[in-house]
Amino acid sequence: MRILFIHQNFPGQYRHLAPALAAAGHEVTGLRLARTAPAEWQGVKVVTYWPQRSSTPGIHPWVVDIETKVVRAEAAFRAMQAMAARGYRPDVVVAHPGWGESLFVKRVWPDTTLGLYCEFFYRVHGADWNFDREFQPADPGEDCRIDLKNANNLMQFETADAGLSPTTWQADTFPERFRSRITVCHDGIDTSTVTPDATARLRLPDGRELGRGDEVITFVNRNLEPYRGYHTFMRALPEIMARRPKAQVVIVGGSDVSYGRRAPDGTTWKQVFLDEVKDRVDMSRIHYLGRIPYADYLSVLRVSSVHTYLTYPYVLSWSLLEAMSAGCCIVASDTGPVRDVIREGETGRLVDFFDAGALAGAVCGLLAGKASERTALGRRARDAVVSRFDLATICLPGQMDWVLGLAGPATAAGEPAAPELQTAAPDDASEVRIAEAVATAEVAVPDVGAVPARKSPAKTRSPSAPAGTAATTRKKKSRSGRQAAR
Repeated sequence: MRILFIHQNFPGQYRHLAPALAAAGHEVTGLRLARTAPAEWQGVKVVTYWPQRSSTPGIHPWVVDIETKVVRAEAAFRAMQAMAARGYRPDVVVAHPGWGESLFVKRVWPDTTLGLYCEFFYRVHGADWNFDREFQPADPGEDCRIDLKNANNLMQFETADAGLSPTTWQADTFPERFRSRITVCHDGIDTSTVTPDATARLRLPDGRELGRGDEVITFVNRNLEPYRGYHTFMRALPEIMARRPKAQVVIVGGSDVSYGRRAPDGTTWKQVFLDEVKDRVDMSRIHYLGRIPYADYLSVLRVSSVHTYLTYPYVLSWSLLEAMSAGCCIVASDTGPVRDVIREGETGRLVDFFDAGALAGAVCGLLAGKASERTALGRRARDAVVSRFDLATICLPGQMDWVLGLAGPATAAGEPAAPELQTAAPDDASEVRIAEAVATAEVAVPDVGAVPARKSPAKTRSPSAPAGTAATTRKKKSRSGRQAAR
């Protein structure tokens, strides 16, 4: 079968799925944003596209987001046209729609099945926007801007045949008329790599080492910002450190912004909230590691006595599931995406996102209790991830079955292939200018670990469904329905 993946920073979420399909004998191509890229990566052909213009200076702020997506969509459309002119026609296109690239797939290949990665549907109420009143914008017109951010999602679902979402909560953010076409299957956690290790050691920047015998409180995010509860965590530290005089606090994450608005006056959220509490904490016991290599990140999780994870009602971080896989004892926010994966008192403790006192109480209560109780929470957390989110046995087989099912049994079994493609050698995170955004995307294709070919399709469970249930999808569209959707 001929499969085209579209992702602005391919492989992105497809770093396991695309190579696995190639290893299973399918012809797999990835289309990504870059001026140049290696022509092949782990058996996957790589084709690039590049925008020919930037965002329009002075454009109405409510339409900045959709303009950036249209600019990318046009560039991807031109690249797909060139592929089609060379005789390339995919059986299935699998795309992340978040940057707009797949808007015009069916203008190039009207009869090709299109499956979308359904990460998030914006909502003015009930999700991240207007969740945190401390950062709520004064202008009510900002709600209108958020409504317009869904224009990209809405246009793409008019032509898409199916969707795949990593968690039930994320799938449920989509309107019902789209939700019925979405299957839930997570990207997967490599639980054979992310494991507990009682012998792990973490070397701090000052040369000291921490191990399992030390009292270590950990907090990990890509960037330290309100969306991931950094402000609540920092406000809990004075009480935590006063009650736990031997505790070491290890904080991992950058000073940039992944989601939401930037800090005022050219500062960073990291510094804003550190300044708020620094006179009430022992700074010698707070260790900022910044962004660190993956092996060091695993060491952080493995030496953790209590790991904290907080998030707005938004996309669930892989780091929470990896912390569970590492056997961490977890205190997390009682928000929708977290409740998808953690059960209070069974696989972790849940506290109100905004309640720094409750967070401090939960962390200190666990540290004051028996180590065996923390170990038991961590063991059950790991068991939950292994049974629901394991890459090799649950998620990757489920994703492969979904992709192969998009084309129907005849094509998946191997119909004659078409001619072979010859590849050519914000304040809001989604509203940065194209010229700025592409600079970060122009990187080498990551050398992620090879994924072995799967010998035969396996019936899998949805990682967000109870054991024994099938992968979650409300309804499957018939081919006649797909035609009508166009």
